[in-house]
Amino acid sequence: MTLIAGRYRLLDALAEGAAGIVWRARDEALGREVAVKEVHAPPGTPETEERLLYARVEREARAARAISGPGVAEVYDVVVERGRPWIVMELVRGLTLAETLEAGGALPDREAARVALGVLAALRAAREAGVPYRDPGPDRVLLANDGRVVVTGVATGTSAPGEAPDAPPPGPEEDLRALGALLGGMVADPGSGPLAPVVAGLADGDAGVRAGAVRRLEEAAGAGERPRADGSAGGATERAPGRPEAREVDREHDGPGGVRGARAEGSAGPVGRRGPRRGAVIAAGVAGLLVIVAALVWQVVRGEDPGAGPGGGGASSTAPAVPGAAGTGAEVGGPAATPRS
Repeated sequence: MTLIAGRYRLLDALAEGAAGIVWRARDEALGREVAVKEVHAPPGTPETEERLLYARVEREARAARAISGPGVAEVYDVVVERGRPWIVMELVRGLTLAETLEAGGALPDREAARVALGVLAALRAAREAGVPYRDPGPDRVLLANDGRVVVTGVATGTSAPGEAPDAPPPGPEEDLRALGALLGGMVADPGSGPLAPVVAGLADGDAGVRAGAVRRLEEAAGAGERPRADGSAGGATERAPGRPEAREVDREHDGPGGVRGARAEGSAGPVGRRGPRRGAVIAAGVAGLLVIVAALVWQVVRGEDPGAGPGGGGASSTAPAVPGAAGTGAEVGGPAATPRS
């Protein structure tokens, strides 16, 4: 088996096209499987253009190592061997979009929009890294087994049909135009179906229309009925599975900062009634104290009454007489007096 750069052992071919061969390989240094793109110029390419192509591929592949994002296969290494660049990349397992469409036909609109948004994210990531992508066809979009939408062949110098190797890179409007063509090939009715305005808008010459088409694409990817509060479709809230419904009293008394002051129904009562009830208890205590004090005073005064003391019909008392007392008991709070609170 062929060993590239003394490190990458080619195992078997995964794909082959006009721009080269993608190999499944093993990185002997790290003990992991990788994908290795062997780049070669299309047959009949003049030698001068071939050198330009290889130089551009190497330059862009090295720049692509800075691309971050799940939509682009990560570039691990770039080596030159046999006069050609070899690009070592992340090995992503899955089916191409072309294979998926061939096997199952057009995608549902929502899934097609999701795939298109994944491709758009990859195109933008490549452009930000300085390596604008060329011709994102369905055979270069991989629907990975882990759910990712991965654009393959980024920074491999792949030219669009009829494009010269040293042609200027495509602009952002060309990215959207290519995306519109890709989306149109994914849906059943690109001319009059739900996504038809998006397909047309992405190819429009007006930047505002293209931006609007991207927004509609995002809406289509996230479309769907929202559940109602009772759990059925059409509402705005949904209770999490296994989570009990919040009591109405708890929601009413959730204060600032999330502090709850509510109590269960049938407990001591609303918080606002604590003040009056506490005041009534205090008032009752004061009144009872005054009754006790008045009774003690009455006992003392009665002990000075001439009719009191030992004798027929008199109430006995052990309280000593108070010298200098005058008047009747009623005048100083005797039995005829009522205590006042």
